[in-house]
Amino acid sequence: MTFQTFKLNERVIDGVVKAGYVTPTPIQTKAIPPVMDGRDVMGLAQTGTGKTAAFVLPMLHRFLDGPSKRVRALIIAPTRELAEQIHESIETLGRQTGVRSISIYGGVGINPQIQKLRQGPAIVVACPGRLLDHLGRGTVDLSNLEMLVIDEADQMFDMGFFPDIRRILGHVPKQRQTLFFSATMPDPIHLLAKDVLRDPVTIRIGIQAPADTVSHALYPVAQHLKTALLMKLLGQTDTNSVLVFTRTKHRAKMLDRKLTAAGYEAASLQGNLSQNRRQAALSGFKEGRVRILVATDIAARGIDVTRVSHVINYDVPSTPEAYIHRIGRTGRASETGEAFTLVTGDDGDMVRAIDRVLGTRVERRQLADFDYGLPDTRSTQNASPRAAVNASRGNGRSSSSQANGKPKTFSHSRNAAHGTASRPTSTSRQKRRPQRWGESTAVRSAA
Repeated sequence: MTFQTFKLNERVIDGVVKAGYVTPTPIQTKAIPPVMDGRDVMGLAQTGTGKTAAFVLPMLHRFLDGPSKRVRALIIAPTRELAEQIHESIETLGRQTGVRSISIYGGVGINPQIQKLRQGPAIVVACPGRLLDHLGRGTVDLSNLEMLVIDEADQMFDMGFFPDIRRILGHVPKQRQTLFFSATMPDPIHLLAKDVLRDPVTIRIGIQAPADTVSHALYPVAQHLKTALLMKLLGQTDTNSVLVFTRTKHRAKMLDRKLTAAGYEAASLQGNLSQNRRQAALSGFKEGRVRILVATDIAARGIDVTRVSHVINYDVPSTPEAYIHRIGRTGRASETGEAFTLVTGDDGDMVRAIDRVLGTRVERRQLADFDYGLPDTRSTQNASPRAAVNASRGNGRSSSSQANGKPKTFSHSRNAAHGTASRPTSTSRQKRRPQRWGESTAVRSAA
């Protein structure tokens, strides 16, 4: 099958060719015909399956004719990066159509957006908060809307945007075509979809398993040694562009700083950055000037780079679906990719869930030349002088796991897993886990 099969206007096909698209992806094959027929669509598809073109191409075809100088389509996205990515796709695919679009989101000045809205774009790509600002100011009119797209609905639910979505729905006509995309379908998302869709065509693509072009590996390690192991992995792995996921903004910023100090071309993408800095980090990664991008799940939603060779989960994701989303950033466009996940003793439940979603036991790996027995130096910083003396005396002893070179990661305590300090309560406890209380300046700098 080719894109000509869909009987798209030649000016739209021209954009497809110039964008380098050759064969439609499964979701494009299944979604484009009903969208062009005016049907509502429920698309269950993970990131990287090509769903943006699945709704943009029919939209461009439809808007070649008809009224101008009014908003005919609204695309709602959860993050600034994703909104900008969709807008760029519209510009690329519609370069010969004359159909104009605008992206509106917070973190930047509102006045330039108002000026562009006055020019009458046919398509508005928006984040919920800033769109509500414009609706409140009366600077955007959705009364003539023909198409509504709600993209990444599960992520918008996670970010608490559903009340905003319902407020926005009060500003759009009831008679419209609605396209609803989500990677998962928990009850709140199912209820919203039921409210906004009329007799939809349901399309399910790639929900249960990632692309077979991605290989997976787990690296068990103590929490306090994660950074050191990450550095070792990067030094020993032949990589192109690397995307590193963390659970928190603070950790993304910390890793960016340490990777840069170690000589890597790194940047972070997280919510505390200004829009200009976020865009600079993303552009640098796309253009190859930034080799390693450290990001949180929310910030990474707008990343669409085909040459990501490795995804490294510094922190395990919160759900198996989030794991699929993350690793979907590599192994794209028929390229191969690798997904590495650093796991601690507290991650056992999620490790088993990942095994289940992949349908196999993911390979557990260990680096032969990495010292998994190094102590957590942070543990003694608040300890008593006597405890510190006892710790220094214990430095010469090796546990059985250290002696045989196996990482002791699925048996250490919750405090160790989270890198928090605790005080020894007895001599026997010190003997049982001497590696917890030793101190080394070199390890402190590595952790």
